[in-house]
Amino acid sequence: MVQSLFRSGFLVRVGHTVLTWVVTLILFLHNTDLRRCEERGELLLPALFFLLVLLSVLLYFTVSLMDPGFVLTDTFKAGEGSDEEMESMIPQPSTPRLRRCGFCLLQQPMRAKHCKTCKHCVRRFDHHCPWIENCVGERNHRWFVVYLLVQLLVLLWALHIALSGVSPGVTWDLWFRANGFLLAALAVVGVFSGVVLLLLGCHLYLVSINCTTWEFMSRHRISYLKNCGGEENPFDRGVFCNLWDFFCICRTVMWEQVYQKNATEVPPELNEF
Repeated sequence: MVQSLFRSGFLVRVGHTVLTWVVTLILFLHNTDLRRCEERGELLLPALFFLLVLLSVLLYFTVSLMDPGFVLTDTFKAGEGSDEEMESMIPQPSTPRLRRCGFCLLQQPMRAKHCKTCKHCVRRFDHHCPWIENCVGERNHRWFVVYLLVQLLVLLWALHIALSGVSPGVTWDLWFRANGFLLAALAVVGVFSGVVLLLLGCHLYLVSINCTTWEFMSRHRISYLKNCGGEENPFDRGVFCNLWDFFCICRTVMWEQVYQKNATEVPPELNEF
């Protein structure tokens, strides 16, 4: 039973939730800007901070529990979409042949990868995130980035609040006693702020060039990328279009069709290299 709970990410999610609310409670109980606002009867800022923390927790569970885009049936046997859509996925001479996964034995769509932790192939696989105990893929990637943005706002605001509550002391011993819990919260918030800022920056950069973490790290081993010249990305449509497609297009993309279209636009002499 315990192993089942851990595999499902129960302990990780509970730990994240408990840590979030413990730090929030410390910020409200100590003599911080939040506490001083409450004492003056100014409840707007405390309420906004509480709602932002609640939003971050809800987004965390949304991203960690939703289907990231599992491939549950063969590409050509799914029975979804029109005949034209299905035909567009059939590899053309210039398109690498779709391969069959050696683990779940299903035919993988382009940009999909098998996750050994989730035991499924995931469409437009980015990475398996131990923080959310779920894969980041085509269906939840945009929500993962939104969550990182909201979480960063919460952490930076919490960092400012924690600093406002650090009080002076006559001696170092008295100072640590008076600010011990607040300093612990400050350390946790500071570390997570740096991590989330780095993650958000990396993901926004990769999204802007329409590349995934897996493709960026393993380009030399991916059949549809290793033959592309230099840093060429067959899915890149420009920063604006990439961001628009990522945040605003909520449907399954036939990446085989995108790849084939871009391949036909490349001059023949470049395809020889």
